[in-house]
Order: sequence, then structure tokens, then C-alpha cells
Amino acid sequence: MRFSRRTEWNTEESELARAHRTRVAVGLPVADLTASNPTRCGLTYDEGLLAALLDSRAREYDPQPKGLRPAREAVCRYYADHGVSVNPEQVVLTTSTSEAYSFLFRLLCDPGCEVLAPQPGYPLFDYLAALDDVRVRATALVYDHGWQVDPEGLRRALTPETRAIMLVHPNNPTGHFTKPWEAEVLAVLCREHGLSLIVDEVFLDYSAGASQGSFAAGLTDVPVYVVSGLSKIAGLPQMKAAWIVVTGPRQQEALARLDVIADTFLSMNAPVQWAMVAWLEGREKIQRQIRERVTANLAELDLHLAGQFATQRLVFEGGWYAVLRIPALQPDEQTVLDLLNEGVWVHPGYFFGMEESGWLVVSLLAPCTEFRTGVTRLFAYLGTHQGGNGSGEMLQQKP
Repeated sequence: MRFSRRTEWNTEESELARAHRTRVAVGLPVADLTASNPTRCGLTYDEGLLAALLDSRAREYDPQPKGLRPAREAVCRYYADHGVSVNPEQVVLTTSTSEAYSFLFRLLCDPGCEVLAPQPGYPLFDYLAALDDVRVRATALVYDHGWQVDPEGLRRALTPETRAIMLVHPNNPTGHFTKPWEAEVLAVLCREHGLSLIVDEVFLDYSAGASQGSFAAGLTDVPVYVVSGLSKIAGLPQMKAAWIVVTGPRQQEALARLDVIADTFLSMNAPVQWAMVAWLEGREKIQRQIRERVTANLAELDLHLAGQFATQRLVFEGGWYAVLRIPALQPDEQTVLDLLNEGVWVHPGYFFGMEESGWLVVSLLAPCTEFRTGVTRLFAYLGTHQGGNGSGEMLQQKP
């Protein structure tokens, strides 16, 4: 028997994963600063949450490729709350943002085509693209008093096989929101080279400052495909409900093609589609808890950073991760292993496409007591092992 080349991945357990599993298995404490699942972070959900799945209308089989209209109308109301008018006919429901990406890769790309993706960024993109015989070409998000796209880097990365540029707005893990000037730069590139823009907005509601606009408003003469879902918006990753909003030129043709793709799979189940209406309408309660948690943990993190300069927190604009720049004295994998031995679990930056030394990523979603324990251990280790003496000598270059 032979397997496809697209699944020729190294599936062996990494040293980090093995060390973490071993520590948990023997019952040693671990303050988890990688938490990304809201349902496991001590947030309070309505006891009647699952009642929405009991809508009697779900007993009827009504195969609508783009999804049931009431659910798509609920998505439109969500965007109306962001000041954007979206028609239900622009919306295609999917079981996850991962499936949404797969639909879009199939819509826009032939085998061997490429999409550009700024990094640091979400590490799953490479796997998703490979399964559809598409290549992801990384470009840089640069940091200079804040994260920003690199227009010339994007331009240099373009090839005749490039079909789209992918953004996460705000970015995971940097929290970078795409600014109006960056959006216009991207629009120019897309118009010049006949590209589409794919924008993931799952963290859109978690801004650290002023409310940020949605790309569902569209860009002039640019096909824009906005991806989002309940995983972050309603704190319900287990419910597997997401969508694509289609805007821009050749919109009707794109929707007709997506209709066929979606009809081929009909992956959305009826109970979740009917429940989406209630879950989207009730999202504010869980979002408020998440925002309060992120704000409290960010303040705790900054309290530990105060008065020392060897470790820096980079500018945070949204989402629920913080990026730390640490002295690059050893590979970050070793630092993370050392920290695990101290009872705290963090992400090395290279998970997200950063260099292999000098970067840690921490989630701000953990319960506050656990977060406080974790960052206390983190900075105790850094102060002892990584020159955390407040001199700043380890960080003479900008990140």
C-alpha cells in the first residue's frame, strides 16, 4: 500500500510534547500559559446553552449548500453590529475556519499554486494548504514600535503562481490589527496582480483599544473572503460552526462555485445551524468575561515586566496572546523545557514562525490565579538564567 505525498509528515511526538505529557502523567503541577480553549479556562457559560440544539426544526432535512438562511441572517446581524452591511447571499457556512480555508483554496488555486501568509502567524496554515496541494509562502510581519506588514517583502514574494494573500485580523499570536494604510497597500498588490485577499477575523471582537473595522466591508475592486466563526466569537470551539463572507468583483461567480463546493460535502448539521442564531445573539456574556480575563492577565504580566529591561512585551493590539522578547542566549526549545521543569508551560516563538531563539508566546486566557503562578515562575527563571538584571544589555537590537 502507498500513501499520498501530501501526508508525508513527521508524526513523531516532539521532545516538548513528550516532556509535557510525562510531567502531567506523574501528577506534577503545570501552570498552563498556552491555553487557547475558552471552555477549559474557568469561564461561565449559560446552563441552558445546549437547549438551542433542541430546535424542532432541525428534524427536517433541508440541504442548503450555503447553509440555512436563519443562520446566515444571524451572521449578517453580527456584522451589522460592526457597522457593516452583509447580505445573507454573501455568506457560506462551514463547519470550521479550517474547512473555510480548504473551500477557498479549492476555489482560488490549482495544484501547485501559492498563497502568501505573513509570519509570525498561525502554524496550521501549512497543513491546510498541503492537503489541497497548495503552497504557503511566508512573508514577514516586521516590528518597529509595533507590528506591520512589509509591502516590499510581499512584493518580492509574489510569483506567477501566487493566487491570494492571507491575513489574520488581528494576527495570531502578535495581536496586530491591519491598519487602513496596510489594507490599501494590500489592495494595490491584489489589483496589480489579480490576487484575492483572505482575511481571518476570529479574534475581531477582542481589541485592546478602539474597535477595529471588519474587512467584510470590502476593498475597492479586490475579491475579499472573510473567514470567522463561533470558536472565538462565542467561545464555542466544540460546536464547529464558521463561515465565509464573499465581497468584491466576480462575487456572484465566486458564490456559484462555492455553492458547488459546499453542496459536494454538505458538512453543516441542522441542530448547530439553528442554534447559531441564539449563540451569536448571546455572545456578549462570554466575550465580556474573556476581555476581562485578558485585561487582568495583561496587567499581571506588565507588573512583572516593570523595572526590568532584559525581557520585553511587544505591542499588543488584540486577541489573547502576548509575545515576549527574551535574551537569545539559547534555543527557545531549551528555555521552554527548562520552564516546564519549573512548572510553567509556554509556547516557543518558532511555533509561529519566529526565530529559534529569543521569543516566547503566552496566552492571556488562563484563569488569573494560574496565570499569576505561571508568570511568577517564568520571571523567576528568566531573572536567574537569562540575565534579567534590569541592565538591558541583552537587548540592544530592536525585535
